[in-house]
Amino acid sequence: MQKIIFEKPDIEQINRHGLKAADMHYHTNHSDSPTRVKDALKLAEQKGFGLAITDHNQISGVIEAYELKTDVLVIPGMEISARDGPHILVYFYTIPELKEFYEQYIHKNKRKSPYLAITLTTQEIVEKTEDFNCITVAAHPYGYLLFNKGVQKCVEAEYLNQEIIEYFHAIEVICGGMVRNLNIKAAKLAGTFDKGITGGTDGHLLSDLGNVVTCTYAEDVDGFLTDIMQRRSIVIGREKNFMLKCAMGMVILTKFIKYTAPSLKIHYEQNMPRVKRMGERAIRKFKR
Repeated sequence: MQKIIFEKPDIEQINRHGLKAADMHYHTNHSDSPTRVKDALKLAEQKGFGLAITDHNQISGVIEAYELKTDVLVIPGMEISARDGPHILVYFYTIPELKEFYEQYIHKNKRKSPYLAITLTTQEIVEKTEDFNCITVAAHPYGYLLFNKGVQKCVEAEYLNQEIIEYFHAIEVICGGMVRNLNIKAAKLAGTFDKGITGGTDGHLLSDLGNVVTCTYAEDVDGFLTDIMQRRSIVIGREKNFMLKCAMGMVILTKFIKYTAPSLKIHYEQNMPRVKRMGERAIRKFKR
């Protein structure tokens, strides 16, 4: 049975109950975070939880983690930024499968701002994952601030059809970077469409790691991902406060300075359709 608990995880207590916890959404210095892989692994090992390294359009951080031969449960993953806005978390059962998918579809479709949107749309990405042994998760489905970085936000804005949700195995119901009411909406979305649930910090700072976790009784990657797909996971965590979100935002910005021009171009392309649509709605309302 799935369960969602909005409180700080007590990892020791979770472990005592025979559960395995993992932060399923974490970034390293292989994308837009300053955190070194070895530091993330050291903290996870000290506290007794696992993690999925989900760098933006990048897999080198996961590969580094596996090369370090840690005892920490490391789930191979990646956060893909679609051309039309949504962020898609994809988790693989093995490193070779992750590498194959990345080389075949992600690497060659990156743009000049490598951590932002690739050239593939949400529909194209989720269709391509169907040929691989992986699970797809809708990251922060109601998006960040004014940006259309969540799949359900794009559905409600009429950029995408509601049927797109059927391609996802699970919904990220607690994202540490979101506000509580949007995480609650995400939880309801998972219930409405009978999807699995995950949670993660969307962390970029070392202090973020482990503040939102996904728990199952599995001990390995195969069992962990299967439990999520079969709706046997528990998500425990709470969102970052305003000051921590500001600190994270400042850190992320420093990673994009050298990509300023291409980043602005991508944001323009993604957000102008929404601005245009809002204008058209306002005009129709005014005419009535």
